[in-house]
Amino acid sequence: MLEAKQHQGKFGEDYVRVLASAAGLIVIQGDLDADGVDLGFRATGRYGRTMSPTVEAQVKTWSRPSVSNGHLNFRGLNERQFNKLAGPDFTVPRFLFVICVPADKQAYAAMSTDGVLLRHLGYFVSLRAEEPIKDPDKKLKRLVRVPTANVLTAAALRRLTETQADW
Repeated sequence: MLEAKQHQGKFGEDYVRVLASAAGLIVIQGDLDADGVDLGFRATGRYGRTMSPTVEAQVKTWSRPSVSNGHLNFRGLNERQFNKLAGPDFTVPRFLFVICVPADKQAYAAMSTDGVLLRHLGYFVSLRAEEPIKDPDKKLKRLVRVPTANVLTAAALRRLTETQADW
């Protein structure tokens, strides 16, 4: 049996994989998360001037979300992790995906005659406009405000990927 944090993190990544599958995207996973990226997503074919557009994401899960003024107040990144997503200098656009999950692991998924329900919702944010932190400290957390309007759906993930040049 997985430890609680492992179980929660695996569910979050699998949640995003389901969305990518529903969107018709290819999921890319490196052999080691040494650069702040958990998963990549690629659309096949040409989109405007871009062939096989790709985006990358760090996937974080959160069982007790804090919401105010239309934003999640996410404090799950340390300064080093933040810097691996912040700023405009990435060849492939990067996003933070925050998957809000139930505190009770038994409630992650539910079956009904209509199908499977995955709980709760995922959100995305680009940190491209954020300034990387000089001399980041992995012991210090960095607040990231994630708009609750940025719900991560299959359609949203496909749009992020297909329009990656806009990011």
